[in-house]
Amino acid sequence: MKNLKSLMACLVGATFALNLNAQEENSYVHEQSDGYEWPTDKEVLDKLDKWQDQKFGVLFHWGLYSVPGIVESWSICSEDWITRSKDSYYDYKKWYWGLKDSFNPTEFDPKQWADIMQDAGMKYMIFTTKHHDGFCMFDSKFSDFSIANGAFGNDPRKDVARHVFDAFRQKNFMIGCYFSKPDWHYEYYWNPYFDTPNRSINYKKQNHPDWWKKYQEFTYNQMDELMTNYGNFDILWLDGGWETGDDVGLNELLAKVRTSTQPGLISVDRTIRGKNENYQTPERSVPAKQINHPWESCITLSDNWGWVPGSKFKTSNKVVNILAEITAKGGCLVLGVGPTPQGIIEPEVAERLHGIGEWLRANGKAIYNTRTTPMYNDGNVWFTADKNGKTLYAVYALPDGETLPETIEWTGNIPTGRMALLKGNKSVKYACKGDKVIVTLPKGLKNESLAFSFTAKK
Repeated sequence: MKNLKSLMACLVGATFALNLNAQEENSYVHEQSDGYEWPTDKEVLDKLDKWQDQKFGVLFHWGLYSVPGIVESWSICSEDWITRSKDSYYDYKKWYWGLKDSFNPTEFDPKQWADIMQDAGMKYMIFTTKHHDGFCMFDSKFSDFSIANGAFGNDPRKDVARHVFDAFRQKNFMIGCYFSKPDWHYEYYWNPYFDTPNRSINYKKQNHPDWWKKYQEFTYNQMDELMTNYGNFDILWLDGGWETGDDVGLNELLAKVRTSTQPGLISVDRTIRGKNENYQTPERSVPAKQINHPWESCITLSDNWGWVPGSKFKTSNKVVNILAEITAKGGCLVLGVGPTPQGIIEPEVAERLHGIGEWLRANGKAIYNTRTTPMYNDGNVWFTADKNGKTLYAVYALPDGETLPETIEWTGNIPTGRMALLKGNKSVKYACKGDKVIVTLPKGLKNESLAFSFTAKK
């Protein structure tokens, strides 16, 4: 009977995930904020410059929603765009909160995570310490609603966030902490006295200033707890843009930790334009044009942020092409990966990530430590430049399902001297006709995206 209930939960979760994905673009995907304000703190600027060198990272969503394999948190939000099982909303929410007692990732292996992401060529990571549902993936002294107080509570690894961050620090990743400002489980955000009609607080601040103050203090305390007690961080990545960092004392927090535990900490108060959105984060999309201030596209490897059974994954080549476009446009790519409810990265994910890493090991010079060049795209060809501006790179993004042509053409960025494939450092022949460049590909190349290096005429 227990197995039957688990199966039904997974089926309900998969159905919900499909329904939610069909509507998410207009419902809860964060758009890019309008405008950018450069930081003035030199240490923050230096760390941003280092982060822009990394180009490729991973964003882990892992929480209660991973147990049945459903979309993160949103099924307990009562907005009318959401479709869930036929149970009443209140019964559903009670079932969801109860997943705390069955979340028992006995195979949890953060070293496996770090090994796989390093193999993929990733250079930074962001881990979800708390999503909107309020379930903490760290042992918070301010909340019992955490993995450390559920079925996993007797395991020595119960403070999972600490173990995840430490595993990636050992690999020299830049470290990012995801934290949701809204907390739907906390009684002074969604107060049980009232119904919960939407994602925001369910009361009027002016009528209950004491409730609002308790929410502010609680959220500040948890952010401070993470930034003070969980080691060195490079990025504080705040989600839930319908509440601002100002609402929860972010200015005060940054002033404190940047002069003590976290010098140069990059603040990402998502979609809240201003001094605390140190880089922008368009979600599931790539900006239409090149942008020369710090930004990052957050895009999923599958159709979901967390683990959902039966997911279809992007090919390695598809991710490489997305990464090339984002890099040419001046951004970084953080790829969404969902560990299983048991606490590991599944083989299908590891296989695709390995393919990305293989490409980057041969062609990474066109991606890592690069900056933009004014003429950055022509058709399937994306251009990047060394920081010194002397060497240009051209990445031919081969579309999935197509074979390499005999020649590749682009306009502008006219080469002079030798042009070479980065993979194997093979020289290639090219001809210039006016401002058009025609590159003849050697025979026998692997059917994949290609990267070339050359010096452009001034």
